[in-house]
Amino acid sequence: MMMSEKPARRARPTLLDVAKKASVSRATASLVVRKSPLVSEETRAVVQAAMAEIGYVYNAGAARMRAARSRTIGVIIPNLSNTFFGELLAGIDDVIDAAGLASFIAHSGESPAKQDGVVNRMREHGVDGLIICPAAGTEPSFMARLKDWDMPVGEVLRTVAAGNVDYTGMDQSGGMDSAVSRLVELGHTHLGFVAGSLDHSARDERLGAFRSAVRRHDQVRTTEEMIELTHVEAIMLAERIAADPSAPTAWICHNDVVGLGMHKGFCDMGLLPGRDVSLIGYDNVAEAALVRPGLASVATEPSEIGALAAQQLLRRINDPEMAPARITVPSHLVVRGSIGPAPLVAAHGLTRELAGI
Repeated sequence: MMMSEKPARRARPTLLDVAKKASVSRATASLVVRKSPLVSEETRAVVQAAMAEIGYVYNAGAARMRAARSRTIGVIIPNLSNTFFGELLAGIDDVIDAAGLASFIAHSGESPAKQDGVVNRMREHGVDGLIICPAAGTEPSFMARLKDWDMPVGEVLRTVAAGNVDYTGMDQSGGMDSAVSRLVELGHTHLGFVAGSLDHSARDERLGAFRSAVRRHDQVRTTEEMIELTHVEAIMLAERIAADPSAPTAWICHNDVVGLGMHKGFCDMGLLPGRDVSLIGYDNVAEAALVRPGLASVATEPSEIGALAAQQLLRRINDPEMAPARITVPSHLVVRGSIGPAPLVAAHGLTRELAGI
């Protein structure tokens, strides 16, 4: 007598099976299971009927294991010395703290290798998610690995992931257009832009925004300089410019670190910003209003960007299946005394009233 073969065990229905049966997303099916008020009664009824039909049973034990969290968030930035990043971190921490979580903060020093090490240590401590401003030179595979590890992650200010993860940053165009237009209105026909020497998306976007803004104005020449984004390098650049009679009469800087350094460099050489040369920084950090004359700067709202990045990461943690989102905050020019009429225009009687100061 032959023994009958043991029937194969039927696979236990999954939440994805429920979603397919009900013709909804997995995220919606999950909201129904968790009794979320965000789901309409009609959708809830459809999903519950699908659950009953295919025999789906909510595994509370597995859900508790998935829900076990450290209630900590990792934040990695490239530079702690720039006060812009301090404002960004404050915005992140306000949201994270209000949600009852804590932030682990580290800086990569613009080193992808150090960044990798920091991520590994944060994973060892079980952070629930990561907010990262990628170090210069970060490869796209870095973000791909994080996704493979099912790590909730969001990029801030810079991107290497080509839209495959959440991104929060700034709209470069509005503030740059205003900065270039104001300088052209003041009679400047030769504009300079000081970019950073490190290769990353924010540098490329800001330089690209400058080039696009200039193309909107006829007969405007440009000069571009690339330096390390430090006060010392900016001071030395200003000293070289002061000795060059063919240099631009107005400059826009990648950030306020450079803008403040050039402000000092020009003053040291006897050139007064706003009178002898015009100067605009970027990011509008608090120090821009403390120098005399005040440094005009494009405000990029780092605290708001940080808060939005944190909110987006919390949404990602609660709903891992949602599509990647891109959020940008508008930028705008803040006028201060470091900009004024082009020297030749001023010599022909154009007053500083045109500068709006």
